[in-house]
Amino acid sequence: MKSKTLSRVRELARPHKKTIVITSILSLIIGIGEIVKPYLLEIAIDEYISQGIFQKGSITVGMIGAFYIAIVLLGNFIDFITTTTVNMMGEEVIYTLRNKLFKFTQNTNITFHDKTSAGKLFVRITNDVEDISTLFKDVVATIVKDVILILAIAVIMLYFNSKLGLLSFIVVPFIILFSMTLTTILHKQYDVSKVIRTNLNTFLAESIYGAKIIKVFNIQREKQKQCETYTRDFCKARVKTGFIEALLPALMTVLENMGIAIIVVVCTNHIWGITLEVGFIYAFISYIKQIFEPINRIIENMETVQEAFVSIDKIYDILDQKEYLEDFESGIELEDVKGKIEFKHVWFSYDDGKKWILKDVSFTIQPGESIALVGKTGSGKTTITNLINRFYDIQQGEILLDGVNIKDINLRSLRSNIGIILQDPFIFAKSIKENIKLYKNLSDEDVQEAVELASAEEFINSLPEGMEAIANERGNSYSEGQKQLIAFARVFANNPNIFVLDEATANIDTYTESLIQKSIDRLSANKTSIFIAHRLSTIVNVDKIIVLSDGEIVEEGNHEKLLQTGGYYSKLYNAYYESLG
Repeated sequence: MKSKTLSRVRELARPHKKTIVITSILSLIIGIGEIVKPYLLEIAIDEYISQGIFQKGSITVGMIGAFYIAIVLLGNFIDFITTTTVNMMGEEVIYTLRNKLFKFTQNTNITFHDKTSAGKLFVRITNDVEDISTLFKDVVATIVKDVILILAIAVIMLYFNSKLGLLSFIVVPFIILFSMTLTTILHKQYDVSKVIRTNLNTFLAESIYGAKIIKVFNIQREKQKQCETYTRDFCKARVKTGFIEALLPALMTVLENMGIAIIVVVCTNHIWGITLEVGFIYAFISYIKQIFEPINRIIENMETVQEAFVSIDKIYDILDQKEYLEDFESGIELEDVKGKIEFKHVWFSYDDGKKWILKDVSFTIQPGESIALVGKTGSGKTTITNLINRFYDIQQGEILLDGVNIKDINLRSLRSNIGIILQDPFIFAKSIKENIKLYKNLSDEDVQEAVELASAEEFINSLPEGMEAIANERGNSYSEGQKQLIAFARVFANNPNIFVLDEATANIDTYTESLIQKSIDRLSANKTSIFIAHRLSTIVNVDKIIVLSDGEIVEEGNHEKLLQTGGYYSKLYNAYYESLG
């Protein structure tokens, strides 16, 4: 068990110190009651029932019975309180840790999400957090009580009869040996199981999101075989784990009964001159059972502990990656943004310089100017728009907005001034109105105006629920063009100072595109606009076209000028129109 893991458990337990102490004390009271119960029965049997008397001094059998029942009732009441309390504590741990994980994933940069699969994050936020909650519910509040109970019962057994007590403890070394060996194996097996479970969940998430592609390419059988392989591996891992989990309590039961058998043999054969009354033997056997109960509980909880510790390490392996966190608090707050964008000798690579995507790129976009980025796939067009939003940090050079390095600008302020529409917009499973507002403080009039500007009014009015229509997951209840219209309305409603459109009209019919183009022209009249388009007919009227090839700027100018030069752009433009014919 790593010391780092224990420190992480302490960190999670720190806010619940009082709860753990109080529930431990209450649980200890229950344990004391359990210790007293066999002693009361021993007195009732040996001093009253076996002698055929009802009262001895001022104490009657009925009073002993009433005291016994009172202990049972009080124990059950306290047990109800402790169980409810530890369950609440476990749920609070889930609440805190799940929100912490989600906040972390929301505050990490795009590089983190490029490297970390959605399925893996889903497992960490759901299954692994549940495992840790079980640790707090079943173990943390009872471990102190169990240890104290074991020591207390051992002392009582030795006090009542040291020879019998020592004989009963013969099996203890075997308990320690078996538990240490099996828990070590169990920890390794849990680690293996969790890796397989993560891979399985990643595969399932990918297959569900890619269901359409799977059908298009008719690869259901292949995916089914993959699923069977993953589930078979997970099943085998869980079977091995289950075997070890079942073996531990089974061994404990055998050892417990061996201890009882030793007492019976010694007492019935009067070995070492030990002769005990029936009530005392019953009490002693009860104590053996009682001392094994917390031992069994501790050993059975090893499953919970091992699984939780593996989960804790995996969760903190995510949370400890602080280098991926974006800083949303510091930086310059932008005011009165003009929209001048400058790239100065920018070099950028997604893999720390192993392969340069942009190579010494320099250009300037004046306030209110519209430009288009043109080039073959992989030339660096989308990368430029990603860098303007500072989704990634460049390795060399500078990117300036109104003369300020974007690294010095507050990220929220920077991105709130840039409206970006992607080729494949994401639609949340909410109403159209909520998808347009996106938690912004916008009036219904603002939303309606944005819908009209995006030419989405006809489409939305055709829906029975209109603006209140709830989208299916990922907006699958709408066509690609309809989702694009919602995305345009979303950006128009936020009225940013800079527009970025990355193949944004690719899925819209020509008529709707012409309507949206008019809206874009109106909104971008005095605002900086950046277009990425393969349909070169959509960019002929921009102020400037920047032509990229293999991460470098090869040409720059307006449409007419670039056609006259007969260079790279001219070839792309002519090839585009030949493809239409």
